[in-house]
This record gives sequence, C-alpha cells and structure tokens, in this order.
Amino acid sequence: MAGTTVPVVHSRVAAVLRELAPNDVELVPARIDGQSDLYFFLNITRVVKCIDDAASDEVRYVTPAHELPEQLGEYRSVIGMRIDPSKVGDAQVFRTWGWTVSIIFSETIKDALERLGVTGMSFTEVTGPSDISPEERERSRQLRELLETAAAARDAAWRTLGALDADVFMPIAVGGAWPGHRQLWRVIRRDAGRTLLVTHGLSDAFIDTLTPSVGFGLELALEVDAAVKDITKGWPLLLLERVADEVAEHAHVREGVLAGLFSMEVAGKGLPKAFLTSEGRVAVLLGLSAPSVPEAFSTPYGRVRLVTVKVLLPAELAYVLAHGAEGHAELARRFSENGEALLSRTRRRAVV
Repeated sequence: MAGTTVPVVHSRVAAVLRELAPNDVELVPARIDGQSDLYFFLNITRVVKCIDDAASDEVRYVTPAHELPEQLGEYRSVIGMRIDPSKVGDAQVFRTWGWTVSIIFSETIKDALERLGVTGMSFTEVTGPSDISPEERERSRQLRELLETAAAARDAAWRTLGALDADVFMPIAVGGAWPGHRQLWRVIRRDAGRTLLVTHGLSDAFIDTLTPSVGFGLELALEVDAAVKDITKGWPLLLLERVADEVAEHAHVREGVLAGLFSMEVAGKGLPKAFLTSEGRVAVLLGLSAPSVPEAFSTPYGRVRLVTVKVLLPAELAYVLAHGAEGHAELARRFSENGEALLSRTRRRAVV
C-alpha cells in the first residue's frame, strides 16, 4: 500500500486489470527500491453509489454533530457491507460512494487474479444475504440509537464548558466495566489556557439490557493548565483512567461519589513524583464545586452528575485521613479561596 488507500500491484496484476477493467482504473508506474520487476500504483477511478444500507450489518452516517460539513451524509462506518448489484452497471473495479475504504472487484476479476496466483489480497463477498439475523440487526439499531443519543447530549453539554478539541485523538478502549462497554474521552479547551479532560461514557445506557438510562449517572472531569503539552500521552489521561476504572468497578465508590465530597487513592505508577505518597499512590478528591462547571447536566435519559477530580498532594491526603469529612470540607474551602478549586497541577504548595 502507498499510504493507507492506494494499492501497489505487480505488472502481471496490472495487465489483468488493464484488460478487464480499462474504464475503472488508472495504472501509474512505481519504482520500489530493491525490486527489479515493474510495479504500478493502482488508482481506482470508478465510484459507484450502491451500498445497500438495509442489507448491510450496520451503517452509520456523518451528521452535523460530527462537524465535518464536507462529508455530511456520507458514511461514518460500514460493517458487514452489502451492495445492490443492480446499481453497479458495467463497473468491474470500483470504490463505493461515501465509504471509499474498500475496493470492490467483480467476480470475473477475482477469479482471474486467483488463477494468476496473486498474493497479498483477501476477498469478502458483498452480495447476497447478510450474515446476521433481522433480530440481531434490530438489536444493533437500538443499541446504536441509545449510545449515539447519549453521546450527542454529552457533547452538547461539553460545548457549554469550552471548545471541544476535535483534533485530539483519544484512544478508545472496548470492554471493561463501563455501562456501554466502551471507554471514551473528550478534551475541552477553556479560558486562561486551561483544559478539561472528561470521561465520555460512564453515563451510557447499559449495553446488556438495551434499556434507556444514564448508566452510572455521572461523568468525571479533570482540569489541567497549559503546562500539560500532550494531554493524551501525559499523566492527566492516565490518572483519569484509573479513577474512572475505580468508579466503574466498585459500587461503594460510586455511592460515595454521588453522596458528596469523596477521596480515594489510585496506583501512582507513571504519575508525577510530586503527587506520590510514601506508598507510591496518588490521592484525589472528587466532587468539588466551582462556578465554572455545573454540578449536573440533562440528557434525554435523565440527569447526569458531573464529578470533578482534584489531585491531592501527600500532605493534603494526610490532613483528610486525620480529619475525615471535616477535612474534606476544609480542603474544599481552601481550594476555593485560592482560585484553584478544580485545577490539578504538579507545581503548587499544599494548602495545609
């Protein structure tokens, strides 16, 4: 492959395509270091609008919410693709309109390439009935509606807090204890060089029941300043992941978080030394209030609590352990007084 979408083919493959699909492809000579044989870039020039949405396992579309106006109405993803052969005409090799990831070959060309003994290709049939039942397709549709409705409502809430950073690639983890079995994140750029990193899935509906709900009823938010250059690879995401896992995996943690101010510790491996206790752990205080962040927001499935996450320095953790609930309240008061109720940063002095 040249890049991610342009195949490079041997001259024998090029000869087959030139003979059987002269109106569908452009073949451009390519020089490959260390190879004496002649190779070609394979440019597919034919695009056909023929994806059968109803017969495919699952299709998703680009909507205005994705903020990609040049792709509006095209496919965001296609799973288990099926095409309508009646719309193909005389095309022998083509890409599908709105979803140009795959290259579609006629069976005539497939057979010719297999007779030639071509390597480096794999074929999946895209005509005929779907591999999934109507019941499975309906379940997928319901699940997609639940998850996308919740995600759209959260994104609307995030936009009230700042500018959603669409250019940041956030890793997505599938599985685990999150309600929708997907772990998503959003990055929100705010005034004064501050950034909110938020969980984006703890309030998904539970995937196992397909019942509309707000999942655990909360999302987490961690605020950092401009000193954090790459939020996706630094300590903020690592810390928030660990806090989110504790929230997702333990009911007593969720109960404590939803009840009010709640402190907890997570593993400190890979986190800044300034945060580490003598046992190599990091403490956080959850549920601090601040005027710049609402305590909750609305979704079509109910209210979702927005729980802030504030890193505690070791001395502050010791204060909490010594004073309990009163210690939580006093720390909250002092953080509010110094104007850093939400901000977590490595270079600061303890407030106790």
